[in-house]
Formats: sequence, C-alpha cells, structure tokens
Amino acid sequence: MGTGPARRVDRVTGPVLPAHPAGHRAPAPATSSGVHATARLVARRDGRGGTCLPVLESDGPLALRRTRGDGDEARVVLVGAMSGPLGGDRFAVRADVEEGARLRLTSAAATIALPGQAGGDAHYDVRVRVGDGARLGWLPEPLISARGSDLRVTTRVDVAPTATLVLREEQVLGRVGEEPGRLAGRLVLRVGARLVLDQEVACGPGAPGGWDGPAVLAGHRALGQLLVVRPSFTEHPPAPRLLGETACMVPLAGPAVLVTALAPDGLRLRRVLDAALAELG
Repeated sequence: MGTGPARRVDRVTGPVLPAHPAGHRAPAPATSSGVHATARLVARRDGRGGTCLPVLESDGPLALRRTRGDGDEARVVLVGAMSGPLGGDRFAVRADVEEGARLRLTSAAATIALPGQAGGDAHYDVRVRVGDGARLGWLPEPLISARGSDLRVTTRVDVAPTATLVLREEQVLGRVGEEPGRLAGRLVLRVGARLVLDQEVACGPGAPGGWDGPAVLAGHRALGQLLVVRPSFTEHPPAPRLLGETACMVPLAGPAVLVTALAPDGLRLRRVLDAALAELG
C-alpha cells in the first residue's frame, strides 16, 4: 500500500523470528522476486444480532484492523504496513461473508503501484464470497498507477442470490504531473454460480492501442466502477441511463447494476460514484 514505510525487496534471509500474536503472520517473505502476501477474513453472525470476525489474518504489507461497528455490521480497515505493490509482488485478499453476516471493508489510504528493484509485473488478487442474506460493502480508496509500475488487478466476487453487495473500484493513472504505469484490471461477478459480469481494462504504456483515445478514456486520468447487487433488482431493475457526460448506469443480466465513470481526477470521480450510489438508495 502506498502510505506504509519503504522497504527493500532484495534482502537476504534473516534470523528466525519470534511467534506473532493471534491474527498476525510472520512478515511476508521478500526475495528478489518480490513480496508474496495473503490477508484473510471471515465474517459470521454472532448469534446475538451482530457480526463477528472469527478469521482476521494480516500478512506482511496487508494489515487488517477491526474498527467500531455500526449496529449489526462489522467494519474492517485494510492498512498498508509497507509500500507497494512493487514490481514482482504478489498480493491477495480473501474474504468470506457467511450467511446473514454484515461487513463493510475500507482502506486507510490509497494504494500506489510502484516500480520495484525486482522488476517485472505485480499482481493484486481479490476473491470474495457473499452468502445468502449477507451484505458486503467493499469500498477501498483509489489505486494509483505510478510511472514505471506494472500491475494486474483481478477481483472475483461470488454472491448468493439473496445477498447484497456494494463494490467500488477506482483507478488513477499517474500521480500529479506524471505519466501512468501499466495497469490491467479484471472484474468478475457471479450471482448464484451464474456468470453476470467479466470485464477487463488495460491502460498505460504497453496497453492495446487506443486506450487513451476518444473511444476509451478521452484524456481522463481517473476511471472507476460501482457494482451493486440487490435481490430487489430482480423485480425492479434500475433503468439504463447516462449520469452526466462521462458516466453511465447499466443493469446487468441478474439482480445487479454497473456504474462506469471517467473523470479528470480521483476527487471528481468519487463524487460521481457517490452520487450514483445515493441515487440507487
């Protein structure tokens, strides 16, 4: 993540480390090929009208922190304990929201993809399952693709037919005044084992030609998606419509709707996506 302390990825093997508290692994290995880390969490009904987190496992740069909940909803913040992802890194998050549980996951700051000493591309893989009657808000801060970086992000979500999901993804191409790195993303949604969405995008140096042309980004440097799944959309799907000049809302072939937006910067992108979510109610 972008705000953690700096680190090297070419360190040699160190001494054996002492045991770590429950819920925390030993630091993720850092080698010439980068850091490999997987954070895991499970949300479950606690039997008292709330949601507990029987699994909340941080790993290396991916630190999960529980914060004060709201009613029956548990809340978790993903904190960047180290900089990254850098070239060669392999980051992953696994989340399971079990039947009837309520979870909201955010992040403490933007994630900044950076070039690394190891070279090569980096991968960030998110896999989420939302059970029957469960509700998940997956609302991280933006991903910033810094110059020289090369990152592939994959998000796969499996949602039960009676579950509710709000998922936001925001990408910013380059820091202020700089060109972006290469960024490739894939978003896959299944509802009740049925494939509803499988969408890919690639931007930056080395991406297929035309990514910055009038038919794709048209010079904008922030792009985002808001994916909302609700059982009520089966009977009453939102109507497709434009949301200003650079955003649209499209119902999917299932109880889901996808909002896609472009903006000159991350702040204006967030405003568009927030307005779309408020409109959906």
